[in-house]
Amino acid sequence: FSLKELHGIFPWLVENIFGSLDGIIVGWNLRCLQGKTNPTEYPVALDFLDPSGPMMKLVYKLQAEEYRYDFPVSYLPGPVKASIQEQVLPECSLYHNKVQFPSSGGLGLNLALNPFEYYIFYFAISLITQKNSAVTHHVSPSNSAYFILVDTYLKCFLPTEGSVLPPPYSNPGGAIPSPTPRSPPVPFTSYGMHHTSLLKRHIAHQPSVNADPASQEIWRSETLLQIFVEMWLHHYSLEMYQKMQSPHVKLEVLHYRLSISSKHHGSPAQSSYQALHAYQESFKPTEEHVLVVRLLVKHLHAFSNSLKPEPLSPSAHSHTASPLEEFKRVVIPRFVQEKLYIFLQHCFGHWPLDASFRAVLEMWLSYLQPWRYAPEKLPQSAESLPRSVSEKWAAFIQENLLMYTKLFVGFLNRALRTDLVSPKNALMVFRVAKVFAQPNLAEMIMKGEQLFLEPELVIPHRQHRLFMTSTLGGSFFSSWPPTITDASFKVKSHVYSLEGQDFQYKQMFGTEVRNLVLKLAQLICQAQQTAKSISDHSAETTASQSFFSWFRFTPSEMNGSYTGNDLDEIGQDSIKKTDEYLEKALEYLCQIFKLNEAQLTQMMMKCGTAQDENGKKLLPDCIESEGGLILTPLGRYQIINGLRRFEVQYQGDTELQPIRSYENATLVRLLFRLSSALNERFADQMDTLCSREDFVGRLCRYHLTNPHLIQKIRYSPMAKDRTSQNWGPRISLRFLASYRTLISLLVIYFIASWFHIGPVGCTFIILIGYFLYAVIMTFFSEGWKPHEH
Repeated sequence: FSLKELHGIFPWLVENIFGSLDGIIVGWNLRCLQGKTNPTEYPVALDFLDPSGPMMKLVYKLQAEEYRYDFPVSYLPGPVKASIQEQVLPECSLYHNKVQFPSSGGLGLNLALNPFEYYIFYFAISLITQKNSAVTHHVSPSNSAYFILVDTYLKCFLPTEGSVLPPPYSNPGGAIPSPTPRSPPVPFTSYGMHHTSLLKRHIAHQPSVNADPASQEIWRSETLLQIFVEMWLHHYSLEMYQKMQSPHVKLEVLHYRLSISSKHHGSPAQSSYQALHAYQESFKPTEEHVLVVRLLVKHLHAFSNSLKPEPLSPSAHSHTASPLEEFKRVVIPRFVQEKLYIFLQHCFGHWPLDASFRAVLEMWLSYLQPWRYAPEKLPQSAESLPRSVSEKWAAFIQENLLMYTKLFVGFLNRALRTDLVSPKNALMVFRVAKVFAQPNLAEMIMKGEQLFLEPELVIPHRQHRLFMTSTLGGSFFSSWPPTITDASFKVKSHVYSLEGQDFQYKQMFGTEVRNLVLKLAQLICQAQQTAKSISDHSAETTASQSFFSWFRFTPSEMNGSYTGNDLDEIGQDSIKKTDEYLEKALEYLCQIFKLNEAQLTQMMMKCGTAQDENGKKLLPDCIESEGGLILTPLGRYQIINGLRRFEVQYQGDTELQPIRSYENATLVRLLFRLSSALNERFADQMDTLCSREDFVGRLCRYHLTNPHLIQKIRYSPMAKDRTSQNWGPRISLRFLASYRTLISLLVIYFIASWFHIGPVGCTFIILIGYFLYAVIMTFFSEGWKPHEH
C-alpha cells in the first residue's frame, strides 16, 4: 500500500482493533482475550500490537509524514471536555495546539493528533468505553491481552534500565521527528502559563538533533504517560476539577468569560457557563480499571527508583543529565500524584462496601510503598524480619502526606461500616494495619504532620509565589519554580495544592482519629467474639448430625431458627483465618497508635458481657422495659453490620405454624384435628401424669411438653409477651405429615420386607425401639432440660 492509502485506512484499522469510541464496535476485545480461552488469537494479537510489531511500524511510518487524525473532544473525560467546550484550554500540554473547530458542516470540536497519539488515545480509552461488553466466561484481568500490552508498553517507553528503544526506521538514515508545535486554529485561554518544553530547551543546546537519539524520542514517553493519566485518572466531578486550578488561573478564566460576555451581550457565555457548572460526571471505575492503574503505579515507582545517583557537582549534573533521567526524577509528583489522589478519594467515597474494594486498597498501598520497588536487595536472613522504612523515603512521605493520612481516615470510616466477621473484610483491615505498622513509617508520618502544623515563618512574597503557582497539573516538560528547600513549606505546598488553603487538616495521630481507631478496635473485638460464637455453633451442629437423626420423630425442625452466616458456607478454616487477621490487625493498630493494653482489655471484657451462660450467643445491645427488650443505637448498629443478632424463630403455637414445603398439607390438617380431639379428650389425664415426680412423670413430661420454648423465647425482643403463654402437655402428631418422616418409614418397611417381616411386626419393632430410646433420653435429659409448668 502507498502512504496515502495507509493514511486512509489507519483510523478504520485502529477502530476495528480497539473498538469504537461509542462502544458499539467491540473490536478485538483485548480485555477478554486470554491465552487459555483463545490460544490462537492471543499470541497473534500480542505480536501484531507489540512495540516492535507491524502496527507500531505503521504508526512510525505515518508519523514520518506528519499526518494528523481527528479525535472528537466529546469523548474526552468529562471535566476536560467541558472546559474545552468553554474555550478554556486545560493545563496539560497534551491538548496544547491541537484543538480545532470542525470543517464546514461538522459538529463539535476535535483534537488534531499525530499517528502515535491517535493510536495510544484509542488504546487507553478502550479500557473505559468497552467496560460493558458482554463476557461469556470468567476473565482474569491480569492475564488478558490488554493487561499484558499495558505492561509491555510501559516497559518499552518507560524503561527501568537503559534508554527508550528507537523506533524501527523505514530506512537506515531516516528519523521519526517529534511532533512540531502548530499555531492554534481557534483562540483559547489557557488554564496555565505558557510553558516551554524542557525537551525543546534540551535539544536546542545540542549541536544536531540526531546527535542525541534519546532527546529526539523522549516525547513518546511523555505522550504515553500523559494519555494514560488523562484517560484513566481524570474522571471526577467538575467541582473537584475546578478546585485543582490555581487562583490566578481562575481569575484568568473569569476575565476571559467576562470579555466573551461583553462581546455577545451576555447570552452565549451565560448559557455555556451554566452548562459547564450543571455538568456532573457519573464515573464508576471497574475492578479491571483499578488493576490497570495499579500496574501503572507499580511501574512508575520502579521507573522512578531506577534513577542514577546524582553527581556531586551541580554543574556536572546540568550538563550530563539526559532527558530520561530528568523525567524519572519528577515523573510521579508532576504527572500522577494529584490525579491519583483525587481518583483514590473518589473510590474511597463511592466504592461499594464489599470485598471488591480490595483492588482499590492494594493500588493505594502500592503507591504508599515505593521502597518495595527499589532496586536494592536485602540479605536472605533479613527477608523474614519486618523491613524498616529508610529515612531516605521521608521526603516522599512528606510530599505525599495526604495520601497517608487523609486516605487512612477514609479507610477507617469504611472499615467501621463493614462486617469484619467476613474473612475478606478482615483481610483488608489486616493489610492496611500491617503496612502502616512497618518500623519507622508511623514516626515519619508524624514528623510530616508536625512540619505541616509549624507556624508560618516565610516571607510573604515567597508564600504568594508558591501557593499561587499551578502545581502538579501540567506536563513534566514545563518550567517550574525553583526547588524549595524548606521541608515545612514543601508539606504545606502539597496539602494546599490538593485541598486548597481553606482546608481543615485532621491529624492522623490526633484525638479525633485516635477515637476512630478505638472504635475500630472495639468492632474487631466484637467480630472476634461473633466469629468464635459461629465457629462453636457450627462445631456443635456438625457433631449432632448423624444417620439416626433421620429417624428421630420430633418436631424440632419446626421450632428451629436460622442462625446461619456466610462463614457457615466457607468453613472452619476461613473462620480461623478471620480470627488470625483480626488479632494481627489489632496488634498492629496498637503498635501504630500506641494503644493502652488496659483499654483493650477493658473493651474485650465489655464485648463479652452480652454472652449467655455458655458464652456463645451474643445478643444485640438493648435495655429492659415493660414491653420487653428495646434496642439501643449501638444494638441497631450491631444488627445492621451483622455483628450480633436475635435468633429468628417461630414462638407461637407450634401446631398453628404455616404449612411448610416439606409437609403434606392434607395430612397436616387431618393430624391436627386428630391431635386436637385427643388433647381435648385426655387433657386432665395428661396433666395428672406430667405432674407426677416418678419415672412415669418424667417420661410423660419429656414427650408431652416443649421444654425448649422458654429457653428460646428469652432471645426475642418480645419475650415479655410470650413467657406468660403456656399450652400445657399435649399430643402432637404433626411430625407424621413430614415427607422426611414418611420416606423414612417407607424405607424401614422396605428393608424389613427383605427379612420377611410384615407391616404389623415392623410397626411393633419400631414402637419397641422408640420406647427404649425414649426411656434412655428421659434418664439423660431430665436433669438438665428446663421444664414448662
